[in-house]
Amino acid sequence: MSKTKKNILVLTSWSFDDALIQTYTLPYLLIIKKQISVKSKIYLFTLNKSSFFHNIIENKSQIKELKKQNIYVLTKKYKPFGLVALIFYLINILNLIWFCNFKKIEIIHTWCTPAGGMGYLLSLITGKKLILDSFEPHALPMIEGGTWKKKNMAFKLLFCLERKQLKKATEVVCANSGMISHSQSIYKVSKLRYFVKPACVDLNLFSYKNIKLKILEDELLLKNKVVCVYAGKFGGLYLTNETFQFLKVAYDFWGDQFRVLLLSSYSFEEIKYYFNKEGIPINVLILKFVNHNKVADYMGLADFAICPMKPLPSRRYGTPIKNGEYWALGLPIVITNNISDDSDIIKQNNIGSVLEELNSAAYLSSILEIEKLLKTNTRDELYSKIRPFAEKYRNYSIAENVYRIIYNNVL
Repeated sequence: MSKTKKNILVLTSWSFDDALIQTYTLPYLLIIKKQISVKSKIYLFTLNKSSFFHNIIENKSQIKELKKQNIYVLTKKYKPFGLVALIFYLINILNLIWFCNFKKIEIIHTWCTPAGGMGYLLSLITGKKLILDSFEPHALPMIEGGTWKKKNMAFKLLFCLERKQLKKATEVVCANSGMISHSQSIYKVSKLRYFVKPACVDLNLFSYKNIKLKILEDELLLKNKVVCVYAGKFGGLYLTNETFQFLKVAYDFWGDQFRVLLLSSYSFEEIKYYFNKEGIPINVLILKFVNHNKVADYMGLADFAICPMKPLPSRRYGTPIKNGEYWALGLPIVITNNISDDSDIIKQNNIGSVLEELNSAAYLSSILEIEKLLKTNTRDELYSKIRPFAEKYRNYSIAENVYRIIYNNVL
């Protein structure tokens, strides 16, 4: 049976060059493309930050390649939350209403609840079907983390839109199985069915071939060092001071044998401030910002990884993206407590360490657990032990099954 031609508008609130697009959106669009007619077009909406324009040639080249697969990127400039952003948001809505009609869009597919709010309004006005992807709480974590107050207009608006988009959606893809009962409890909305799709990982891109590449190990002087990797951000939903306090305890334990490999876009001066504040020698730091196709090679240089998410109640219902990549490379993870299902998986299977508290004693306890894992297992043994968890919990086959059912239903 031939597939009907249907055009899809995919809404995000991220910059095209952000890892959330590169690793958390584009791979899934390629999977969705397999479920629909070859003549169908996917339009990806992005809100680009300054970094996009700094790498404009490379980004445009990638956008051109996507176009060959009938995936078209719509680029708009990002505006920080405020009056200007609200006006900009409304203008985008008006433009997208026209776009949906002009391009004969049938389905609005949104990634995470901020973009879902825009999708809800578009679906309400145009009558197009709405699919919520990676559905997890965003308003509540901002309250729990102290960024917003309950009386804050931004919180009220986002929470209201979270509830309305859930009620309006044709299909809902949760980031975590616990999000089903959690959303029913906080939004007072129940759907006929839900899907669960964690943050999956390309198991071919992150594999044994990326581990301890000698050319990079020699270049960065990492031979016989204990390397801790972190690929992520600080602030917001992530710990800042506590992360560097943990690294200080690790340095005190391993001394000059210890190295911190930070894969991030932060400037050297920004990170140096925190190293100086905690008294960590700056020669311990290796700061790199690399393209996603090189991340696995650098991440594979590590002996263990950290996932310093704030242990907020609502983080139980999300899905940390990098953990799947860490597991795919056989890396033990030091993680905070009650993060998705990952904290429990790590603790129950002894494939890392869970920080029960955020203090020096707890940091040292986790470091001792990592030391024991590194001393009692070779790098190959750790890979064989940990890699299967990526294959089980972060396999793209999970996403393929979800999208096959959804797009056979809505098309």
